[in-house]
Amino acid sequence: MDFGIFIPPVADSWKLVKRAEELGYTRAWFYDTQMLNSELFVSMAAAAMNTSKIHLCTGVLIPSNRIAPVAASGLATLNALAPGRIEFGVSTGFTGRRTLGVGPVKLADMEEYIRIVQGLLGGETLEWNFEDKQRKIRFLDPDIGAINIKDPIPLHISAFGPKGRMLTARLGAGWINGTANVAHGKAGLADMQKSWAAAGRDPAALHATGTISGCVLKEGESPDSARAKGQAGPHAILAVHSLVEREEFGDLGRPVPPPLAAVVERYRQEVYLKYEPADARYLNNHRGHLMFLKPEEAHLCSGELIKATTFTASKAELRERIRELANAGYKHFGLNVGYKHPERLEEWAEVFEGV
Repeated sequence: MDFGIFIPPVADSWKLVKRAEELGYTRAWFYDTQMLNSELFVSMAAAAMNTSKIHLCTGVLIPSNRIAPVAASGLATLNALAPGRIEFGVSTGFTGRRTLGVGPVKLADMEEYIRIVQGLLGGETLEWNFEDKQRKIRFLDPDIGAINIKDPIPLHISAFGPKGRMLTARLGAGWINGTANVAHGKAGLADMQKSWAAAGRDPAALHATGTISGCVLKEGESPDSARAKGQAGPHAILAVHSLVEREEFGDLGRPVPPPLAAVVERYRQEVYLKYEPADARYLNNHRGHLMFLKPEEAHLCSGELIKATTFTASKAELRERIRELANAGYKHFGLNVGYKHPERLEEWAEVFEGV
């Protein structure tokens, strides 16, 4: 079991990654949300040049954001700067696509995208459909030092639905799961383990990553304190942002959880329906994604919502929760470090050291 960080990248995220490396974090995952954050390959390159041990991962790359050969070249270029420290996390897309007014990439299209990226990284000559025509492609000069395809680049897939988890198992990829709480994390892992077994995979070979968000509460501190809301609030309100758009962008067939129904409806009436332009409310809905609470929504982010949807608790309680998830089978935990709260690295490092 080890620990990493998930970052909404900015131009100087390398400073945060460097400090994480010094504190013993093993991976830094970079969001692919181009309308909200810096371009992830640029931020990852800066981190590669300023670190020596920590693994740098796309967390997670969205296929539609760049064609597969460009993604393969970007990963291979990073692998030349940080040999053996690059990992390829991918998914069908959530906020990175909703900020453009579109839903997730089709699962079949993501599978084809992975095939091309991995094939190119493996030095293969591939058939690739581009602009309605099948074409042969490969890296033409892989040995001149521009890229590195000799050191392997592991694959991870963020998959919340059953079909995505079956694809993850079929490809033998690492699995990334958002964990709102212990029960939620264990239920998702149990489902993934079933998919893994159905694909004939060795149970011990499943590399499960649990993403966690929250605040390490000080003695006597409330989960709705200004500090806790600043750190945990952006993640707690994320479910509301998603559920209020379910009719437009889909919901993976899941109903609105009863504990969230009231706050989702309040958000719709008090905040969402006031956003302009009316035909693109997503432009305001996703501002601050996993970074900060918008002023107009802060009153809806209660201590109860934070407790239900994040890992916000005392240091001792957080250690127990992480142990329980590790015993269930998670091998890596990635902390959403958010935006402008660098002190969170030290606070959580103390939690992880005691697990």
